[in-house]
Amino acid sequence: MNRQIIGDRHTTLSLEDFAALRENLHEQRLFRQEQLQQLSAAATTRADALLDRQAASQIEVRVKLAASARMVLADVEAALKRMDEGHYGTCHLCRGPIARERLMIVPQARYCARCQQVREAGR
Repeated sequence: MNRQIIGDRHTTLSLEDFAALRENLHEQRLFRQEQLQQLSAAATTRADALLDRQAASQIEVRVKLAASARMVLADVEAALKRMDEGHYGTCHLCRGPIARERLMIVPQARYCARCQQVREAGR
C-alpha cells in the first residue's frame, strides 16, 4: 500500500484517505461501465431508425459520450493498478507527490497540479 512517508499534511495520504479513494475509484469504474452499456444498448435499439438529421446528431453525441466514458474508465483502471503496485499518488512527470487535495477531487490524477498545467499549456 502506498503511504507517503515524507511530506506534510498536504501530500500525506492516511490509510483512511487511501481506502476512501479506492472506494471512489471503484464506484467510478462501475458508473462508467454501466454508462457504456447504456450507450451501447441505445445505439442498438436505434439501429433500424431512419438516419435523419436528428438521429444522426444523437448518434454523434452517443459516440462522443462513449469515447469520453472509455477514456475516464481507462484512467480509473490505471489509478487502481497504481494503487495495487504502490505507485499511487506519485506524479508521472516529476515523480513528486500529488497533493492530497488534488487526489480527493480527482482520484485518478496522474500528474501533480504543476505538471498538469504544463501538459495542458503544451496542447
